[in-house]
Amino acid sequence: EVQLVESGGGLVQPGGSLRLSCVASGFSFSSYTMSWVRQAPGKGPEWVSTISTYRINYADSVKGRFTISGDNAKKTLYLQMNSLKPEDTAAYYCNVQIGSKEYRGQGTQVTVSS
Repeated sequence: EVQLVESGGGLVQPGGSLRLSCVASGFSFSSYTMSWVRQAPGKGPEWVSTISTYRINYADSVKGRFTISGDNAKKTLYLQMNSLKPEDTAAYYCNVQIGSKEYRGQGTQVTVSS
């Protein structure tokens, strides 16, 4: 069974940092492209970043502030978020597509506010 469990969210002041983690199980973590997606209240999902063996991509809104990485031995995906802004407030989800099915964790809430 595919499982994705996110953690690391919280309340942080503007300009602060957080590191999100996503522990994966039930599939070969190193073989698949992993992504972070976020959803702010009242808005649709927004793609944040993707990592694969050969490529890393970021949304323009987070480029230069966020860093995605993965630890294959720990089967864990990370998102280091620096210089956080109020508009980064959202629930953050890690995401993997295996075949025709997309899997997402339960999410972790990030709130950026003074």
